[in-house]
Amino acid sequence: MVAANKQAIALGIKKFQPYFHAKLLCEKKGVIVCSSNYELYADLSSKMMQIIGRFAPHQHIYSIDESFLNFNHCQQSIPCLVQYAQELRKAVWKETRLPVCVGLGTTLTLAKLANHIAKKWPSYQGVCLLDNSQIKQQLFLQLTPGNVWGIGRKTTEKLLALGVDNVAKLVRLNLHEIRQNFDVELLRTIKELNGEVCKEWDETRADKQQIFSTRSVGQRIIDIDSLQQALAKHTAIAAAKARQQGSLCSTLMAFTANSPFDKHPRSFKIVKHFSATNSTCDLIKTINENIDALFETGIEYYKVGVGLLDLSNEQQQQFELFNERKSDHGLMKILDGINQKYGTDSARLASQGLDEKWAMRRQFLTPQYTTNWHHIPKIHC
Repeated sequence: MVAANKQAIALGIKKFQPYFHAKLLCEKKGVIVCSSNYELYADLSSKMMQIIGRFAPHQHIYSIDESFLNFNHCQQSIPCLVQYAQELRKAVWKETRLPVCVGLGTTLTLAKLANHIAKKWPSYQGVCLLDNSQIKQQLFLQLTPGNVWGIGRKTTEKLLALGVDNVAKLVRLNLHEIRQNFDVELLRTIKELNGEVCKEWDETRADKQQIFSTRSVGQRIIDIDSLQQALAKHTAIAAAKARQQGSLCSTLMAFTANSPFDKHPRSFKIVKHFSATNSTCDLIKTINENIDALFETGIEYYKVGVGLLDLSNEQQQQFELFNERKSDHGLMKILDGINQKYGTDSARLASQGLDEKWAMRRQFLTPQYTTNWHHIPKIHC
């Protein structure tokens, strides 16, 4: 799917459409096309978060490009929050060359809304502080409910039907109207916009309840062996994530499909239950035993995926009385250690194959300057 910046959108490129739909227009308009460079994104994100974390005693990394800082109990040592935020922006730019915007507020929702203002309105120069009631009221009149964190499209439409077309009207909604038409989450959001703290982040991120690994393939898969290898690869990715958070899986789901843009879209899915495990060997064995249910001759497969469901903590696992307990913990620890030290898939199961012809095409991939020795810029003197 296409992601586009402001310049590309201004030329008529639509976001979230398949690239082949936008290809001719991109070539005609001279748009620069880049493939997803996940390795570079992850490395730069890690560096950016480390820099941001230096500016406060408590940090919560919300996503790959968003982070919350808590300045409670240290505000006295910060004479001016706006100036301090500008120093943060300068530090990130100097050390990573990544432009960031900073939103400041007494609640998480106000901070997110302030960040939206800092990003969209150039007059704020990348930093917005929402702490003055008069300034907040003026800004709320210019913002729609859809600009508020946690308010989605359907909720926005319901609010518009009630005549609530800006945030100023939103914060004045009475309790009866909210309870009659919306859920408790909107009530918490409105309280946060009014400065009452209702949302907190956990000091440690909660474990994921489901783990998925899916991808569109670069070259259509037409044979069962290649499909088996692709599913084995995604099973290995998901299993490694489960081990990383200390979880065991009791249910595995796998699916395959051709493109929804094909003349006859087809999809296949299996769901299998078993004794809890996070062993790549066990999970891939389940895939291999059920591969016939996911393959049909004549179909050109475009998307494959694996999901691990019914996750539980491996330290609090209840095993069945008469089932022999089998563990690949030592083997998996060695496998993960090798891949962490020498790079992903340095060691892998033979089921994953060696020649991934079906792997995602990234013909427009930019150099991975910070993670690949071969891509480090060379200076010839």
